[in-house]
Amino acid sequence: MELAISGAMRSLAHCSRFGAFAHPTREVYYVFQQSNRPPASQPPQKLYEGKAKILYTTDDPLVLLSHFKDDATAFNAQKRGRIEGKGTINCRISAALFELLEANGVPTHFIDCPEAGQMRVRAVAIVPIEVVVRNIAAGSLCRQTGIPAGTVIPDPLVEYYYKNDDLGDPLLTRDRLFLMNLATPQQLDRMHSLALQINRVLQEFFTRCNITLVDFKLEFGCDRRDGSLLLADEISPDTCRLWDSDRADPQARILDKDRFRHDLGNIEAAYEQVQARVLAQFAGPPSDGNGTN
Repeated sequence: MELAISGAMRSLAHCSRFGAFAHPTREVYYVFQQSNRPPASQPPQKLYEGKAKILYTTDDPLVLLSHFKDDATAFNAQKRGRIEGKGTINCRISAALFELLEANGVPTHFIDCPEAGQMRVRAVAIVPIEVVVRNIAAGSLCRQTGIPAGTVIPDPLVEYYYKNDDLGDPLLTRDRLFLMNLATPQQLDRMHSLALQINRVLQEFFTRCNITLVDFKLEFGCDRRDGSLLLADEISPDTCRLWDSDRADPQARILDKDRFRHDLGNIEAAYEQVQARVLAQFAGPPSDGNGTN
């Protein structure tokens, strides 16, 4: 499969131009004045704060501002900490991968990055299902099944988890999911199809980065404009298991949040390494001004 990469970084360069402000509230307010958009008639309001991001209103009711945090959690927020610079790094990686996926036919909520660590996204109604795609056995799959860690899965495994911290995000069967009215059969089929498509694109892309895509989590939402299903949330070392393909040591090769989960150290360096390898794939000769290189 030939990936459509060229032109997939039109917003990321803009995102990288800005340094972070010291105060997250002011950081959001200045977005509208420094992104060549008219200022909002009302100051942005915090809509929701999760473990990794804060959502704010904008002057457009169909557009939200997502602020990526440096906070880190693991084991259903039983372990908490901070990874310096994580928010900005995850935002840049997510923006790059969203644009890559858009260029390869996957609809996403991504619009642009008006500031470092901030992303404008289409407003969606999140489907309360976490879709996990596994290429290599790791984590809970090994604990729950006894499959040895590192076992290559012949065909990608797609799993569904109920997005509910109080219940511990339990694994769902298809029938349970319908019993709970979490999604329609058509939505679930669409999420399954998109998950496999995303996996194909990301696997090939990360191979070019000398990174092994072990598994990853996806979230989808219904676009508030027309109800269509969009890939939402983020794609980053927070939501993916990523191994350095050049290293065999089972701990040294880890480039994702497992370094935080298991106290492996060098967390910031691992995230920075992923960012550098991802963004390097989009580097190329400068444009001649006519849209060609």
